[in-house]
Amino acid sequence: MKKEFNEFSTGAVLKIGDFELLESYKKNRRTNFFTVIRAISETLHVEVDNLPLQLQPGTMLVLTPDNYLKIFEASDSLVYQFNRDFYCIKDHDREVSCVGLLFYGNDSAPVIDLPEKEISKLDLLHQVFLDELDTIDTIQAEMLRMLTARLIITATRLIKLQGNIEITDKQSDLLRNFNVLVETHFRTEHSVGFYAEKLFKSPKTLSNTFSKYNKSPLQIIHDRIILEAKRLLIYSDKTNKEIAYELGFDDASHLSRMFKKHTNLSPTLFKKNSNLISV
Repeated sequence: MKKEFNEFSTGAVLKIGDFELLESYKKNRRTNFFTVIRAISETLHVEVDNLPLQLQPGTMLVLTPDNYLKIFEASDSLVYQFNRDFYCIKDHDREVSCVGLLFYGNDSAPVIDLPEKEISKLDLLHQVFLDELDTIDTIQAEMLRMLTARLIITATRLIKLQGNIEITDKQSDLLRNFNVLVETHFRTEHSVGFYAEKLFKSPKTLSNTFSKYNKSPLQIIHDRIILEAKRLLIYSDKTNKEIAYELGFDDASHLSRMFKKHTNLSPTLFKKNSNLISV
């Protein structure tokens, strides 16, 4: 079973299904999505960042796009996957944002125990998800984002109650720390050198460390800028010039060129297309 929501105006993707969604992860590879996996009635055998995990029934595993996942056996599971353009494009409280406690508050992918009471709530939430995926109208995207936020809030509350938060500064967490810094400073700082200095690394060391993720530090910075530009184009009445200034560009044409390189659309055309979808 697999259901998928695509918002072509923003590039947003949400996928919900069972173990079939994980079939492509038989080999150790990055998920490219934020992923939540619930083990239902059977133990799921997986490997995250080369570490074997056995997910017992009644547990939940949370992954970021930076994790590597390998599936050995996941025959009874519920899976939620979404990209940055789906969830991160909206403003969220820091605790439940894309760099919040759930996704970047641990030195490893968190496994969360689900009490019976919470399992019942999550089962109901899952049914609402499925119903909304079948309800195609102008507010479908907003409703699905609200449901996703509820899923993330529930998981965040549980991980805080269970004391599984371990914010670390180990070298192995360099990618997480870099993402948090980018989230904090991307509106004013666009150079790798700034972040390298904050992390007490050289830009070359950062680039070499990130090479295995197939995305350079500069790409991560640019991706975050473009995501915010999309958000402002869709959810505000600001002009292209005002958006460029808010994102640290003295010249709007510089942001426009970056935006078109990433999306193949000018900011103006992107905004026009997104307005057509929402009407």
